[in-house]
Amino acid sequence: MAIFAMGWHKPDNVAGSSAPAIMVGLFVATGGLLFGYDTGAINGILAMDTFKQDFTTGFIDDNGRPGMYPSEVSLIVAMLSAGTAVGALLAAPIGDFWGRRLSLIFAIGVFCIGGIFQVCAINVALLVVGRTIAGIGVGIVSVLVPLYQSEMAPKWIRGTLVCAYQLSITAGLLAAATVNILTYRLPSAAAYRIPMGLQLTWAVVLALGLLVLPETPRYLVKRGLKDAAALSLSRLRRLDITHPALIEELAEIQANHEYEMALGPDTYKDIFLGEPHLGRRTLTGCGLQMLQQLTGVNFIMYYGTTFFNGAGVDNPFTISLIMQVINMVSTLPGLFVVESWGRRKLLIVGAIGMAICQLLIASFATASGENNQTTQNQILIIFVAIYIFFFAASWGPVVWVVTSEIYPLKVRAKSMSISTASNWILNFGIAYGTPYMVDKSVGSIDLGSRVFFVWGAFCILSIAFVWCMVYETSKISLEQIDEMYERVDHAWNSRNFEPSWSFQQMRDFGFSDSGVPPVEPQLELQPSNASTTQSDTGGSATTNTTATNSQDAKMLSQLGHIDLSY
Repeated sequence: MAIFAMGWHKPDNVAGSSAPAIMVGLFVATGGLLFGYDTGAINGILAMDTFKQDFTTGFIDDNGRPGMYPSEVSLIVAMLSAGTAVGALLAAPIGDFWGRRLSLIFAIGVFCIGGIFQVCAINVALLVVGRTIAGIGVGIVSVLVPLYQSEMAPKWIRGTLVCAYQLSITAGLLAAATVNILTYRLPSAAAYRIPMGLQLTWAVVLALGLLVLPETPRYLVKRGLKDAAALSLSRLRRLDITHPALIEELAEIQANHEYEMALGPDTYKDIFLGEPHLGRRTLTGCGLQMLQQLTGVNFIMYYGTTFFNGAGVDNPFTISLIMQVINMVSTLPGLFVVESWGRRKLLIVGAIGMAICQLLIASFATASGENNQTTQNQILIIFVAIYIFFFAASWGPVVWVVTSEIYPLKVRAKSMSISTASNWILNFGIAYGTPYMVDKSVGSIDLGSRVFFVWGAFCILSIAFVWCMVYETSKISLEQIDEMYERVDHAWNSRNFEPSWSFQQMRDFGFSDSGVPPVEPQLELQPSNASTTQSDTGGSATTNTTATNSQDAKMLSQLGHIDLSY
């Protein structure tokens, strides 16, 4: 418990209050409910007898009852993921043009349109269209929610708030499993239309709440709206707009952005070739997002009920509900220790635990063959439950944390868009290909439980990837992460990094007290265009750098031991 308390304790030398930022971050995190509920709902709906009877196109299963062809099941499930990949790519231009908040409201509107199509569907084609449209909305949300959270959260609890996004996904999965178990016995179309329709309720609540929330101060700085950024930061930190700590934090964000822009433009090409080490960061984000899917979690989330049913497990709906309870509860340890353990340690421990569970399931299934079916099912259920614990406490939430932190402000939306799209592309591949891997129908590989060999191998690869590529980003501000990538050559040395640069000094003098003066003249910073941009309150930003430095220095003398980096 001491570790848990330490992870959530606001440092005494942090000025202002973190309560507004925490409440905003937790509310926005509920955007994860949209994806979680939709995923959990389709998992159960595909196994409902009423749904099969209404949507069958002539397929008859081994028991002589109407069913769905594997190609149809694949299409229904996977097109949500195809839509999310498109939405993730759209999130960057939309988020940079309209802002994080308004773009989220737009995304929720798109999701609602897709949800209405699903509720009204009377055939597979219309259902697929609805899931694709809903997926576009989910894809935009999946980029902008962690982005919004990381840009407005204090550094001491930033990881926990972003983890809350994954907690909301698990809550949505659990809610869907609960609704499914309450409706699947209904003899009419209400059995599946009720679960489909309920996903619209929270979407409307979330959109209404976003209407009154502030835009992130870092986005406003990126747009050159310094006065609006100060007002937003004042609301989030509960500090007066003239408070020295608020002025200093805003100045450091602005100086860091100007430093980043001096190193190169904010184009899509720059996210692969730019400095400092943007290519490495983009590879890290894409690799983590792809490996998150390749651990096999959505095999359980999409097809768990169907798989357990095919494996001869009694009460597959009940088993899936239990798995979702474990999934949600197991996310809480990750929220508690993500700051005290750090990102790297939590990811490595989680990957080791998942690999052991999956390899044991596959090994026992291979060794026993068709014998000991009862024991094999018990092993399957027990170790799938343990696997879900490890995933939900580590790779589920922490991947979103890392990919929301490691990119500089100038390309953060673009880089997160690309990395999240890689997640959804793999999600689509797994969702579409799984029926062909585990079903017993003609044209399928029929791996059964041996499919866990595949997921276990990728978990082992995940351990090596995290060790070599993932930098430890806990307990430092988003601006200080730039300095870490400048100074630390190898990811395994990042745990010992101590930030020391001031981006205000880098901007004003070309180097900081602990830094090395730049040799190349192109690294000398030029005044940012933001310095002459009109703010959204009608006033112009300050252009007299000398006067600003003098005023800031006077205010800094009053700060004492206050920690200025959030």
